[in-house]
Amino acid sequence: MDGESGQAAVEAALTLPLSIFLILATIQFFLLLQARTMTEYAAFRAVRTGSVKHANCEAMTHAAIAALLPTFARTDSPAALGAAFRNHRDNEYTVGHDSGHTGAIVWIVRERPVLGEIRANEEESFDDPARYTSVADVTRLEARLIFWYPMRIPFANWVLGRMFLAHLGLRDYTADNPLMSPQRAQWGSQTAFRLNGLIGQELLDRASRHQYVFPLQANYAMRMMTPPRRRNFARQNCNPTPEGL
Repeated sequence: MDGESGQAAVEAALTLPLSIFLILATIQFFLLLQARTMTEYAAFRAVRTGSVKHANCEAMTHAAIAALLPTFARTDSPAALGAAFRNHRDNEYTVGHDSGHTGAIVWIVRERPVLGEIRANEEESFDDPARYTSVADVTRLEARLIFWYPMRIPFANWVLGRMFLAHLGLRDYTADNPLMSPQRAQWGSQTAFRLNGLIGQELLDRASRHQYVFPLQANYAMRMMTPPRRRNFARQNCNPTPEGL
């Protein structure tokens, strides 16, 4: 009997980490799917807001953050929603509110228009019917949103963070296998897909600070309802998004 009990204890010790991971990872993957859907909605909200506010980056960023708040902050009451927005309206995670996460919440890349496409008399000619002789003459706001989604499920975020880095070819992981401790992990790139270099570097920088995030991306485009203003394009991308993405 003692031998059987000892064998059962050893088997449980070997399989328990994997069982716990499967449960927690399933929860985390469902949260990622929800965040992916919200990222697409946030891209729409950012572009919709920019289209009626002359492509103003601050307005676009606030619209995106407001749409994404339910994925990482309490929004179950008007008071909680207001507090969450006040804490994040500067587009920064804060240690006191976000489980140790820091850095930008979103990056917004404005693909179009670019400064060179904005006419000097844009305000006067924007609604002039004579201007529109083809589809190319329509002023469109096209943007790509990158949401630095904070993974929040303990243990699952630690394991998945390493798996994502290895899978994307950013960092091999060959330390002790966190799911089966007597083994060595051989996690390396399994895909030809590569993140943009600036996004990959940001992901690595956050991982080095033990912050487990995943960059979710979505695009949206629509006709501008107001003329873009040149002063809003001193930078092509919305701060703090790096140029060149």
